Amino acid sequence: MNIRRRSFLLGTGGIAMTAGLSACGNSSQPGGTTSDGRPELTYMYRGGEDERAAYNIAIKAFEEANDCSVKVIVTDADQYTTKLQAAITGNQVPDVFYLEQGSVMAFATNHVVRDITAEVEASGVDLDNVWAYGVNSYRFDGERVGQGAMYGMPKDIGPFSFGYNRTMFEAAGIPLPDPEKPYTMDEFRAVAKQLTTDTNGDGELDQWGTGLNVTWNLQAFVWSNGGDWVDEAKTTVTVDKPEFVEALQTFADIQNVDKSTPSIAEAQTLDTYQRWMKGEIGFFPVGPWDVSTYTKLDFDWDLIPYPVMGTGETATWVGSLGIAVAQSTDHPDLAAKLAVYLSTNEEAQRQLWKAGVQVPNLIDMATNEFATSEGMPENKAEFLNIIQETGRALPAATTWSGEWYDEFWVGIQPVLDGKKSAADYCKEVQPRMQEKLDAANQQAEQNR
Repeated sequence: MNIRRRSFLLGTGGIAMTAGLSACGNSSQPGGTTSDGRPELTYMYRGGEDERAAYNIAIKAFEEANDCSVKVIVTDADQYTTKLQAAITGNQVPDVFYLEQGSVMAFATNHVVRDITAEVEASGVDLDNVWAYGVNSYRFDGERVGQGAMYGMPKDIGPFSFGYNRTMFEAAGIPLPDPEKPYTMDEFRAVAKQLTTDTNGDGELDQWGTGLNVTWNLQAFVWSNGGDWVDEAKTTVTVDKPEFVEALQTFADIQNVDKSTPSIAEAQTLDTYQRWMKGEIGFFPVGPWDVSTYTKLDFDWDLIPYPVMGTGETATWVGSLGIAVAQSTDHPDLAAKLAVYLSTNEEAQRQLWKAGVQVPNLIDMATNEFATSEGMPENKAEFLNIIQETGRALPAATTWSGEWYDEFWVGIQPVLDGKKSAADYCKEVQPRMQEKLDAANQQAEQNR
């Protein structure tokens, strides 16, 4: 249950950059024209090999249709935030670039990104056919994210789903989970314990029921139990409430009491992501961005809803990345056109979902050709259920800074090790989180 950051940073990944943006609004930027006089845009994004191949096709089509050149700057996920910050600091902001949800408020307030509402409306794109969560994630009215002017278009929506190793279930003779009816927490824990075993007969565990990362999976437990990190007004940290404490303790007990998750020592040998990839883990999270990699695994897997706690309702989070236009671009109309194209062009979206890196932004495409397509996961409807019904934004996705939320994870390890109770930890961490949330809200107020 090690706190391993996966190769995606949704919701809070860009928050660390917000503190140094106030001087960046008038930055120059590297776009211009080609040697033969055509307009040239720079487009900065992060992605793996499959995503890059899909984008290459889409961008080539855009260049040909618009008689322009697009210079692509692509990084690995772990390098993106650092390189974008360096570009901003060095007054070399790309014309078009990926925008984190958690950075919308700061980037818009500090004039790093443009209001592209007029350009989106003029494009004729049918926003009713684009997931509302994605569109609204990049709206900001000066006070609240989710309404007002558009400071980006959704690159994607990322429903964080729950996967299981079907091959492992069949080998163990355990009935397959119901794709529509979630396990209760007691049922889930019982099955996870059944799957945790010594398959080689050498006295050492080599198969475990779960491999859940607390940073990305605790949300499902907390929300299903009626708890949250913060109140609805986003002014009071609520991690010390009984519903939250119970969910965290349950999460820790799956490792420390049930022994259904690899121990810290076992995770240091191979982390749970690697063990899932080897077929040693029964339940593991799955995002659309994982599909291109997971289709190459040596076992069958599928999606199910997250198990439920006190509310009886399944819950998880849904993230997003945006495509924004720099305030300083020399080609605002063309840059906005590229953002809209990459977000909503039918063929571009088809290339991306077939690459196994995202759910289409276009609702009709997602609910028809994507949902009914062959290949794993068979239960693609679960991705859509999360987008439409059970998914929530990560707690810091719409606050000025995510430092208050990040504080929760800093000292979590003793709870996961069974050396500190969830109640004691939550009581200790709440004041520190509250202090940082107060500071973030004060900063937001000062910048209005």
